[in-house]
Amino acid sequence: MGSDQAAATPSLEEVRWRLDAIDTELLKLLDERASLAGAVAAAKRASGDTGFGLRPGREAQIVRKLLAAPRTGAGDALVIRIWREIMADNLARQGPYQLGVFGGREAARTVELTRLRFGTAPRLSIVPTAQDALAIARSPWGVAVLPLAAETPWWGRLLAEPKLKVFAALPCLATWGPQAALAVAEVEVEPTGGDQTFWVTDSPKSAAAIIEALSQTDVAAELIADAGGLKLFSLSGFFQPQDERLARAPGDLTGVIGAAPEQFDV
Repeated sequence: MGSDQAAATPSLEEVRWRLDAIDTELLKLLDERASLAGAVAAAKRASGDTGFGLRPGREAQIVRKLLAAPRTGAGDALVIRIWREIMADNLARQGPYQLGVFGGREAARTVELTRLRFGTAPRLSIVPTAQDALAIARSPWGVAVLPLAAETPWWGRLLAEPKLKVFAALPCLATWGPQAALAVAEVEVEPTGGDQTFWVTDSPKSAAAIIEALSQTDVAAELIADAGGLKLFSLSGFFQPQDERLARAPGDLTGVIGAAPEQFDV
């Protein structure tokens, strides 16, 4: 039996040969996919579509489908990082994709989370203020990434700028740590089937009292930031800005500022 088992175990040379063959096939498929990304860009230009190609809802659905596929070796982190790079490269081929990062007190961590989410293809600029980051989000093909633990409630400014929306919470895996930053851009935010909505209020009531008031209309909420007299909550599910369940919520100045997929491994 020992000799049969030894015969069934491939040699190191055989394993390396198989790895080389897989690498060759992977490169061929990757090159083909990149070429199709160029074709997508050309088709859009031919139809007159020169707008920002970022579709966060579709990206989330692609990632969820991949994570749900049967696997024997590739972990969630590997799958997400590879496809984030692929999707980022696809988008960068279609227009002047750029990132503006305001890191706050932990700039290195915010930059790390930005690259995990948006890959290495888009140009990244580290800016000194939240206002500078939001200015990039207002520019064509621009995305701003800002920390939740900022000294000022930059997220409150989005109440006055409805075109700018939070569309992603970073990181997208709980194993990479708690959510620590948000991404903002002039994009359409759509439900993906597993979302959180970001809602701001100026209510002076305690977070517990606000959460209790929201629960009376079947809204589950969690405080994620509190600064400058404003509070930012994460609401479980996808809420439209005009949702009646939020109309009676505490506060004079309130509103939905965007939504994002929940962490994929929660």
